[in-house]
Amino acid sequence: MLVLVGASASGKTEIAKIIIRKNNFSKMVTYTTRAKRPGEIEGVDYHFIDENRFKEKQAADDFIETTIYNTNHYGTAFSETGRKKVLIVNVEGANSLYDKIPNDLVIFLMHSPEKVREARILKRGDSEASARVRLKKDTALFRRDRLTHVDYIVENAKSIDLESLADRIYSQYITHPKNQY
Repeated sequence: MLVLVGASASGKTEIAKIIIRKNNFSKMVTYTTRAKRPGEIEGVDYHFIDENRFKEKQAADDFIETTIYNTNHYGTAFSETGRKKVLIVNVEGANSLYDKIPNDLVIFLMHSPEKVREARILKRGDSEASARVRLKKDTALFRRDRLTHVDYIVENAKSIDLESLADRIYSQYITHPKNQY
């Protein structure tokens, strides 16, 4: 499975969409207790469930990994895994996945300069105050030294063409030794 890790507005969601569209991959739809944002679709963007249902699924060992981010629970179900799947997780999620299934995933750490991420966050409609808080928090959370394992570090600056970047990530994924069977 192709795993993308990165701070807010590092480009991971857009890269995932391009890889899915161009290469017949599908997104691993994870579970979350956070509220649905405008335009998000149940079962496409996330499985939106309440905290009680999340904890029931967790107790039943339905999740391969879980994490809490911005006070919301997130979890990846075992039933969603697969070679032609793209998964977006935070550092804790990537570490947990690597601990459990190291030979079944290739991890890409997405990196974008803070100024570029700030502009993207503001363009999405976040307030300047919430953008600053998010950037500061993400700078501390999404450091390379916090990850158990990374296969590739991907630079995504403002001037980079996302289609080309997605093609490069896809190529690295399919030619990675873990996928040579």
